Amino acid sequence: MEQHSPSIRAQAVALMRQGVPNRAVAERLNVPGGTVGWWRSEDRRARGEAYEQPTDCPRCTARDFDRVAYAYLLGLYLGDGHIISKRKQHHLSVYCNAKQTGLIAAAEDAMRKVMPLPSVGQHSKTGCIEVKSYTKHWTCMFPQHGPGKKHERPIALEPWQQEIVDAHPWEFIRGLIHSDGCRITNWTSRLVAGERKRYEYPRYFFTNKSDDVRKLFTDTLDRVGVEWTTLARGSDPFNISVARKASVALMDAHVGPKY
Repeated sequence: MEQHSPSIRAQAVALMRQGVPNRAVAERLNVPGGTVGWWRSEDRRARGEAYEQPTDCPRCTARDFDRVAYAYLLGLYLGDGHIISKRKQHHLSVYCNAKQTGLIAAAEDAMRKVMPLPSVGQHSKTGCIEVKSYTKHWTCMFPQHGPGKKHERPIALEPWQQEIVDAHPWEFIRGLIHSDGCRITNWTSRLVAGERKRYEYPRYFFTNKSDDVRKLFTDTLDRVGVEWTTLARGSDPFNISVARKASVALMDAHVGPKY
Protein backbone atom coordinates (compact mmCIF):
# COMPACT_ATOMS: atom_id res chain seq x y z
CA MET A 1 0.00 0.00 0.00
CA GLU A 2 1.31 3.44 -0.91
CA GLN A 3 2.43 5.52 2.08
CA HIS A 4 0.64 8.82 2.70
CA SER A 5 1.46 11.60 5.11
CA PRO A 6 -0.22 11.65 8.53
CA SER A 7 -1.84 14.97 7.63
CA ILE A 8 -3.57 13.46 4.57
CA ARG A 9 -4.84 10.56 6.66
CA ALA A 10 -6.05 12.96 9.37
CA GLN A 11 -7.95 15.00 6.76
CA ALA A 12 -9.52 11.85 5.36
CA VAL A 13 -10.63 10.62 8.78
CA ALA A 14 -12.07 14.03 9.63
CA LEU A 15 -14.09 14.08 6.40
CA MET A 16 -15.38 10.55 6.92
CA ARG A 17 -16.48 11.38 10.47
CA GLN A 18 -18.53 14.20 8.94
CA GLY A 19 -20.34 11.63 6.81
CA VAL A 20 -18.50 12.19 3.52
CA PRO A 21 -18.56 8.92 1.48
CA ASN A 22 -15.31 7.05 0.87
CA ARG A 23 -15.40 7.72 -2.86
CA ALA A 24 -15.75 11.48 -2.37
CA VAL A 25 -12.90 11.51 0.16
CA ALA A 26 -10.67 9.56 -2.21
CA GLU A 27 -11.37 11.94 -5.09
CA ARG A 28 -10.89 15.07 -2.99
CA LEU A 29 -7.56 13.97 -1.53
CA ASN A 30 -6.36 11.98 -4.57
CA VAL A 31 -6.01 8.80 -2.51
CA PRO A 32 -6.97 5.27 -3.66
CA GLY A 33 -10.44 4.18 -2.55
CA GLY A 34 -9.06 1.03 -0.93
CA THR A 35 -6.74 3.12 1.23
CA VAL A 36 -9.61 5.35 2.35
CA GLY A 37 -11.68 2.27 3.20
CA TRP A 38 -8.83 0.86 5.29
CA TRP A 39 -8.42 4.18 7.14
CA ARG A 40 -12.14 4.21 7.90
CA SER A 41 -11.99 0.64 9.21
CA GLU A 42 -8.96 1.43 11.38
CA ASP A 43 -10.64 4.56 12.75
CA ARG A 44 -13.76 2.58 13.68
CA ARG A 45 -11.66 -0.08 15.37
CA ALA A 46 -9.75 2.55 17.38
CA ARG A 47 -13.01 4.07 18.60
CA GLY A 48 -14.68 0.72 19.26
CA GLU A 49 -17.42 1.52 16.76
CA ALA A 50 -19.27 -1.41 15.17
CA TYR A 51 -19.77 -1.19 11.43
CA GLU A 52 -23.33 -0.93 10.17
CA GLN A 53 -23.88 -1.09 6.44
CA PRO A 54 -25.82 1.95 5.21
CA THR A 55 -29.34 1.21 4.00
CA ASP A 56 -32.18 2.95 2.24
CA CYS A 57 -34.70 0.26 3.26
CA PRO A 58 -38.13 1.94 3.29
CA ARG A 59 -39.29 -0.16 6.25
CA CYS A 60 -36.26 0.71 8.39
CA THR A 61 -35.86 4.37 7.42
CA ALA A 62 -39.48 5.40 6.72
CA ARG A 63 -38.22 6.54 3.30
CA ASP A 64 -40.83 6.89 0.58
CA PHE A 65 -40.42 4.44 -2.29
CA ASP A 66 -41.77 3.58 -5.72
CA ARG A 67 -44.95 1.63 -4.97
CA VAL A 68 -45.68 0.85 -8.62
CA ALA A 69 -42.28 -0.82 -8.97
CA TYR A 70 -42.82 -2.61 -5.66
CA ALA A 71 -46.18 -4.09 -6.75
CA TYR A 72 -44.48 -5.54 -9.83
CA LEU A 73 -41.48 -6.79 -7.85
CA LEU A 74 -43.79 -8.38 -5.26
CA GLY A 75 -45.41 -10.38 -8.07
CA LEU A 76 -42.01 -11.46 -9.36
CA TYR A 77 -40.89 -12.51 -5.88
CA LEU A 78 -44.03 -14.48 -5.03
CA GLY A 79 -43.92 -16.22 -8.38
CA ASP A 80 -40.35 -17.25 -9.04
CA GLY A 81 -38.15 -15.25 -6.67
CA HIS A 82 -36.39 -16.09 -3.45
CA ILE A 83 -34.28 -14.46 -0.76
CA ILE A 84 -31.02 -15.78 0.63
CA SER A 85 -30.50 -14.49 4.16
CA LYS A 86 -27.47 -15.97 5.88
CA ARG A 87 -24.78 -14.54 8.14
CA LYS A 88 -22.57 -13.35 5.28
CA GLN A 89 -24.87 -13.74 2.29
CA HIS A 90 -27.99 -11.66 1.70
CA HIS A 91 -29.71 -11.09 -1.62
CA LEU A 92 -32.99 -11.16 -3.52
CA SER A 93 -32.97 -13.31 -6.67
CA VAL A 94 -35.40 -13.43 -9.56
CA TYR A 95 -34.82 -15.99 -12.32
CA CYS A 96 -35.60 -14.96 -15.90
CA ASN A 97 -35.48 -16.74 -19.24
CA ALA A 98 -32.19 -15.69 -20.85
CA LYS A 99 -34.03 -14.90 -24.11
CA GLN A 100 -36.49 -12.52 -22.40
CA THR A 101 -34.23 -9.49 -22.20
CA GLY A 102 -37.15 -7.15 -21.55
CA LEU A 103 -38.11 -9.13 -18.45
CA ILE A 104 -34.50 -9.14 -17.22
CA ALA A 105 -34.30 -5.37 -17.60
CA ALA A 106 -37.70 -4.87 -15.92
CA ALA A 107 -36.71 -7.00 -12.91
CA GLU A 108 -33.45 -5.12 -12.46
CA ASP A 109 -35.19 -1.76 -12.88
CA ALA A 110 -37.82 -2.63 -10.26
CA MET A 111 -35.16 -3.64 -7.72
CA ARG A 112 -33.28 -0.37 -8.25
CA LYS A 113 -36.45 1.72 -7.96
CA VAL A 114 -37.53 0.11 -4.70
CA MET A 115 -34.06 0.26 -3.08
CA PRO A 116 -31.49 2.23 -5.11
CA LEU A 117 -28.57 1.81 -2.69
CA PRO A 118 -27.87 -1.98 -2.86
CA SER A 119 -25.82 -3.26 -5.78
CA VAL A 120 -27.75 -5.15 -8.47
CA GLY A 121 -26.15 -7.70 -10.78
CA GLN A 122 -26.85 -10.55 -13.16
CA HIS A 123 -25.60 -14.12 -12.97
CA SER A 124 -25.82 -16.35 -16.03
CA LYS A 125 -26.98 -19.92 -15.65
CA THR A 126 -27.97 -22.53 -18.21
CA GLY A 127 -30.87 -21.00 -20.14
CA CYS A 128 -31.60 -18.30 -17.58
CA ILE A 129 -30.37 -15.11 -15.97
CA GLU A 130 -30.49 -14.64 -12.21
CA VAL A 131 -31.09 -10.98 -11.35
CA LYS A 132 -29.76 -10.32 -7.85
CA SER A 133 -29.88 -7.39 -5.44
CA TYR A 134 -27.56 -7.59 -2.45
CA THR A 135 -28.87 -6.48 0.94
CA LYS A 136 -30.31 -8.19 4.02
CA HIS A 137 -33.14 -5.65 4.01
CA TRP A 138 -35.12 -7.44 1.30
CA THR A 139 -36.52 -9.55 4.15
CA CYS A 140 -38.03 -6.32 5.50
CA MET A 141 -39.73 -5.62 2.18
CA PHE A 142 -40.84 -9.23 1.69
CA PRO A 143 -41.88 -10.59 5.12
CA GLN A 144 -43.18 -13.71 3.33
CA HIS A 145 -39.57 -14.93 3.38
CA GLY A 146 -39.02 -17.99 5.53
CA PRO A 147 -37.48 -21.45 5.63
CA GLY A 148 -38.52 -23.93 2.99
CA LYS A 149 -40.46 -23.51 -0.23
CA LYS A 150 -43.26 -20.97 -0.50
CA HIS A 151 -45.89 -23.61 -1.27
CA GLU A 152 -44.97 -25.45 1.95
CA ARG A 153 -45.76 -22.55 4.27
CA PRO A 154 -48.57 -19.97 4.60
CA ILE A 155 -48.24 -16.90 2.38
CA ALA A 156 -50.22 -13.80 3.31
CA LEU A 157 -49.71 -10.13 2.56
CA GLU A 158 -49.15 -7.61 5.33
CA PRO A 159 -51.74 -4.78 5.44
CA TRP A 160 -49.24 -2.28 3.97
CA GLN A 161 -48.52 -4.70 1.10
CA GLN A 162 -52.22 -5.25 0.43
CA GLU A 163 -52.72 -1.48 0.24
CA ILE A 164 -50.08 -1.30 -2.49
CA VAL A 165 -51.63 -4.22 -4.41
CA ASP A 166 -55.08 -2.61 -4.13
CA ALA A 167 -53.67 0.65 -5.49
CA HIS A 168 -51.66 -1.00 -8.29
CA PRO A 169 -53.35 -4.34 -9.06
CA TRP A 170 -52.21 -4.57 -12.67
CA GLU A 171 -48.55 -4.22 -11.75
CA PHE A 172 -48.95 -7.05 -9.24
CA ILE A 173 -50.69 -9.23 -11.83
CA ARG A 174 -48.02 -8.39 -14.40
CA GLY A 175 -45.26 -9.43 -11.99
CA LEU A 176 -46.97 -12.76 -11.27
CA ILE A 177 -47.52 -13.48 -14.98
CA HIS A 178 -43.95 -12.48 -15.85
CA SER A 179 -42.60 -14.86 -13.22
CA ASP A 180 -44.87 -17.90 -13.23
CA GLY A 181 -47.23 -17.26 -16.12
CA CYS A 182 -47.39 -17.02 -19.89
CA ARG A 183 -49.49 -15.89 -22.83
CA ILE A 184 -50.03 -18.59 -25.45
CA THR A 185 -52.08 -18.97 -28.62
CA ASN A 186 -54.31 -22.01 -28.90
CA TRP A 187 -55.88 -23.07 -32.17
CA THR A 188 -58.64 -25.29 -33.48
CA SER A 189 -60.11 -26.10 -36.87
CA ARG A 190 -63.71 -26.23 -38.02
CA LEU A 191 -65.58 -27.15 -41.16
CA VAL A 192 -67.19 -24.05 -42.66
CA ALA A 193 -69.19 -24.55 -45.86
CA GLY A 194 -67.28 -27.76 -46.48
CA GLU A 195 -63.90 -26.10 -46.01
CA ARG A 196 -61.71 -26.64 -42.94
CA LYS A 197 -60.59 -23.36 -41.39
CA ARG A 198 -58.11 -22.71 -38.64
CA TYR A 199 -59.05 -20.47 -35.73
CA GLU A 200 -56.58 -19.11 -33.21
CA TYR A 201 -57.33 -17.67 -29.80
CA PRO A 202 -54.93 -16.39 -27.13
CA ARG A 203 -55.11 -17.20 -23.45
CA TYR A 204 -53.11 -16.58 -20.29
CA PHE A 205 -51.89 -19.18 -17.82
CA PHE A 206 -50.55 -18.80 -14.30
CA THR A 207 -49.08 -21.88 -12.63
CA ASN A 208 -48.02 -22.01 -9.00
CA LYS A 209 -48.05 -24.78 -6.39
CA SER A 210 -48.94 -22.43 -3.53
CA ASP A 211 -52.67 -22.28 -2.85
CA ASP A 212 -52.13 -18.93 -1.14
CA VAL A 213 -50.22 -17.38 -4.05
CA ARG A 214 -52.83 -18.57 -6.55
CA LYS A 215 -55.56 -17.05 -4.39
CA LEU A 216 -53.70 -13.72 -4.24
CA PHE A 217 -53.59 -13.86 -8.04
CA THR A 218 -57.25 -14.76 -8.55
CA ASP A 219 -58.49 -12.30 -5.90
CA THR A 220 -56.66 -9.54 -7.75
CA LEU A 221 -58.06 -10.71 -11.08
CA ASP A 222 -61.56 -10.48 -9.57
CA ARG A 223 -60.78 -6.94 -8.44
CA VAL A 224 -59.99 -5.77 -11.97
CA GLY A 225 -62.84 -7.68 -13.65
CA VAL A 226 -60.90 -10.53 -15.27
CA GLU A 227 -62.74 -13.86 -15.50
CA TRP A 228 -60.67 -16.97 -14.81
CA THR A 229 -60.96 -20.72 -14.37
CA THR A 230 -58.90 -23.38 -12.61
CA LEU A 231 -57.40 -26.15 -14.71
CA ALA A 232 -56.19 -29.22 -12.81
CA ARG A 233 -52.90 -30.81 -13.73
CA GLY A 234 -53.65 -34.38 -12.82
CA SER A 235 -55.50 -33.98 -9.53
CA ASP A 236 -53.70 -30.75 -8.51
CA PRO A 237 -55.30 -27.37 -9.34
CA PHE A 238 -52.02 -25.61 -10.08
CA ASN A 239 -53.13 -23.77 -13.25
CA ILE A 240 -55.20 -20.62 -13.54
CA SER A 241 -56.50 -19.91 -17.04
CA VAL A 242 -57.81 -16.66 -18.53
CA ALA A 243 -59.46 -17.46 -21.85
CA ARG A 244 -62.60 -15.37 -22.33
CA LYS A 245 -62.14 -12.81 -25.10
CA ALA A 246 -62.93 -9.71 -23.03
CA SER A 247 -60.68 -10.83 -20.18
CA VAL A 248 -57.81 -11.65 -22.53
CA ALA A 249 -58.19 -8.18 -24.05
CA LEU A 250 -57.89 -6.66 -20.57
CA MET A 251 -54.79 -8.72 -19.88
CA ASP A 252 -53.29 -7.72 -23.22
CA ALA A 253 -53.88 -4.06 -22.44
CA HIS A 254 -52.21 -4.20 -19.01
CA VAL A 255 -49.87 -7.21 -19.03
CA GLY A 256 -48.98 -8.58 -22.44
CA PRO A 257 -46.57 -11.41 -23.22
CA LYS A 258 -43.11 -11.71 -21.72
CA TYR A 259 -40.33 -10.56 -24.03
